Amino acid sequence: MALDEALLEHAARLGKPVLRFYGWTECAATFGYFQKFAETSALTPLRPLVRRPTGGGLVPHDADWTYSFIVPPGHDWHGLAAADSYRRLHEWVRDAFARVGVEAMLAPERRTAAPGQCFAGWERLDVLAHGRKLAGAAQRRNRSGLLIQGSIQPPMRVAQADWQKCLCDSAHAAWGVEWRAMEPDSTVRGRAAELAAVKYSRPLHNERR
Repeated sequence: MALDEALLEHAARLGKPVLRFYGWTECAATFGYFQKFAETSALTPLRPLVRRPTGGGLVPHDADWTYSFIVPPGHDWHGLAAADSYRRLHEWVRDAFARVGVEAMLAPERRTAAPGQCFAGWERLDVLAHGRKLAGAAQRRNRSGLLIQGSIQPPMRVAQADWQKCLCDSAHAAWGVEWRAMEPDSTVRGRAAELAAVKYSRPLHNERR
C-alpha cells in the first residue's frame, strides 16, 4: 500500500504509466479508504487488515493475484470519468484472459452479496467468467495522478506469469505500449518506507474510522 501511494505521489516526475505486479508474504486483507474499521474487521479473520489508499470494499489476499496501475496527470487515462476508467481497465483485463483461453465478460449490472464477500457478488463492469467474478478494482484520482489497485481471483489451470505477460501483450496490441522493466528509485523507495512506518503499519491510520 505504501509503495503504491509513493508511486502515485511521484507519478508526474516518473512521467509514464507504471504497471506493478506484487504478491503477499502472508495472508492478509485490505479495505477501502472510506470504510469503517470496526464493521470491516468483523467480516474477516484475516490479519493484518490494512486500509487501502483507494476506495472499494474488503478484499481478502489469501489466494488472489494483485496489481496496481499508476497514471501521471496529463495522460488521457487520468482525464477519464471514473466509470470510463473502470471500463477501460477491465476491458484490458478481459482481453488478457482471452489470450490465456478464458472467455470473460464485463458485468452488465451489479449483483449484491453478503458483507465481506467481495468475490461472491460484483459491481457493474467487474470481470466475470461462467457466472463467477474474476477481477475487481478500486481507484483514487487526484492532482498527483491516478492509482488503480486490482485483485484477480485466478481461474484454475492458468499460470500467473502467463496472465501477467498477456496483460502486457494486450496493452501493446491495443495501444502500442512498449513496456520497460522499472525499479523504484531511492526517492520513491524512501517515501514508501516512510509511509509504511508512519501510516500503513499504524492503528491510527487503519482504525481511525
